[in-house]
Amino acid sequence: MDNKSFGFSYELSLNPFVIPAGGKYPIFFFGIAIYFLAIFCNLTLLTVIILKRNLHKPMYFIQFSLPLNDLIGITAMLPKVLSDIVTETNTIYYPLCVLQAFLLHMYGGGILFILAAMSFDRYAAICMPLRYSSFMTPRVVVFIISLVWGVDFILIVSLFSLQTRLPRCKSVIMNVFCDNPSLLKLTCGNTTLNNIIGLFNTAVMQAVSVSIQAFSYVKILITCVVTRRSEAKMKAINTCVAQLLILIIFEIVGTFTILSHRFKNVSSDLQKIMGMLIFLVPPLLNPIVYGLYTSEIRNTLLGFLKNRVSL
Repeated sequence: MDNKSFGFSYELSLNPFVIPAGGKYPIFFFGIAIYFLAIFCNLTLLTVIILKRNLHKPMYFIQFSLPLNDLIGITAMLPKVLSDIVTETNTIYYPLCVLQAFLLHMYGGGILFILAAMSFDRYAAICMPLRYSSFMTPRVVVFIISLVWGVDFILIVSLFSLQTRLPRCKSVIMNVFCDNPSLLKLTCGNTTLNNIIGLFNTAVMQAVSVSIQAFSYVKILITCVVTRRSEAKMKAINTCVAQLLILIIFEIVGTFTILSHRFKNVSSDLQKIMGMLIFLVPPLLNPIVYGLYTSEIRNTLLGFLKNRVSL
């Protein structure tokens, strides 16, 4: 096949779910409900952090990146999938496929780095309370946020830049959305380097994130055991439980999805479902969990709602 036919305007075919007759519209409306709920919750969290001065603190400036990252992930994936379910087109142009895959991988790395930054902030606040204000200055906070997004961007760009050196000789994406493993399967060249860099980047993201969080939570746990202030213990526990819950959910689903692409006996439909959960569950749960477990956000939201009701 002529590789020139795979230009930027080339149309790729996505591999859809097999949906029973009459089932596509219930699935579509259910997906739309999930999408708008996730959008509403994350935008609410962003708006509250922006508008309420009592939340203009290092913790919430860093946490601001989490709903922003969630919006990127769910918006890059779900609208296209729902559109394909209704229209039954199941096609996407190559540049849009690359853009979707790039944003989804940015989201995946972003959530790991953001949770690591948030855990480090909690370590500084709980373990070094007297030095926290002088340590977590605006310049340091900006540096941490820039580092989170910058390192994530560099790792993902290095991964996707390797795609350009390989000729494409297939046109069917074996998934309902585009990601790097699916794009890699379109090529007909030697993908060894791509696989090595992909595994290396994944290992770096996981190692950096898990190491920082393990260090932070162990230090926090030690501080909770040593301190005699029950109020301080409860504050530390409530702050950390939310982060750990999201991390555990993301790690379980993410690990299975990564491994499922490397074993041929795993059902393709199961791969698709697990792959979608990564971009559905955290964006839906993150703002709810953090809103419930973070007292300042919870109280601010309740106060805002009470003021609106009284008007």
